[in-house]
Amino acid sequence: MKKVGLVMRKIQFTEAQGPRIFADRLKQLCKEFGVDIVFISPERHVSGYDWIPGYEHEKGDLVNYDIVLDKIYSENIDHVIYTVSGFTYLKMFIENSVLFPHSFPDPALTGYEMMRPFYEIVDKAIVQTEYLKRELHTNFGVTDVSVIPIGFNERLASKHFDPSQVVDNRVLWIGRDEANRRPDLVLEYARRNPDKEVFMVFGGERYRESMKKYNIPDNVKLQFALTQDDIFALMNSAKVYWSCSKFDTFAMPLTEALAMGKMVVKPEHPCYDHISSTHSFSGNEKNWFELVNMAAASPNKVSMENRQYAFDKFTSEVMKQGYRDFFDQWLRK
Repeated sequence: MKKVGLVMRKIQFTEAQGPRIFADRLKQLCKEFGVDIVFISPERHVSGYDWIPGYEHEKGDLVNYDIVLDKIYSENIDHVIYTVSGFTYLKMFIENSVLFPHSFPDPALTGYEMMRPFYEIVDKAIVQTEYLKRELHTNFGVTDVSVIPIGFNERLASKHFDPSQVVDNRVLWIGRDEANRRPDLVLEYARRNPDKEVFMVFGGERYRESMKKYNIPDNVKLQFALTQDDIFALMNSAKVYWSCSKFDTFAMPLTEALAMGKMVVKPEHPCYDHISSTHSFSGNEKNWFELVNMAAASPNKVSMENRQYAFDKFTSEVMKQGYRDFFDQWLRK
């Protein structure tokens, strides 16, 4: 099998959320066509939390290059996918290096100014949406960009799909305790709508501590570090899935929500344009609460249109074919 390194931060490998789920899925899918994805990360953390002064991630990643390169060389790897801009300089050492961004220098994100210099030297990328492909070209002049979505798990989407289990007043939100994700808005919605049962799911146990700073309404249920099985079972029971983030590179839970036939409420930012189906409603802070309530009041338990759209666009089979085609070209170098 041909080895390809996947470079992510240590904390991304350890938490039960997007980057780790992507890594596991990529490793499994690529194994089916002869590519061994080798996980590589620094042993030392930059910080356990985001954007603590003096520990900004991109700058901190630079001090970890020795560890990362030692691991790459010890595995005799000459093709590398890296997911954070702080490792952009890998191309100085490994010619065949490609960026797969889990974040992006958009003004909606904290620390975007710090990301920009790293993106100035990107020459090849895999992105999850056409929006990001356009942004890389417009803002950084990157023309060698492949679009491959992160596929959801069809087995789990089939196993847990049961419209009879939908709770009509249940609203689900999945995110992190970060300003970009706006958990404060979800808590305020719950306060104003005590008739709704609001589930807030966080990918890591560290958020159990950080959420203590909030006054949590009685109708909010907090969940931490759930398995993918647990996520799909909970998602099946919700009537509405709501995302209120300022920006996402892909928004994996939104595609899973579509696959589970949820009524979806999302931001109107163009980075979410790929989440576009019959019962996906775009809004902002001025009308989100009303949109969530309207979605909850829908006479439909589920949206079969949303489910079909997701199965057409975002399955793991779509992801697998995308990477098969990409590696057929890239690994010849």
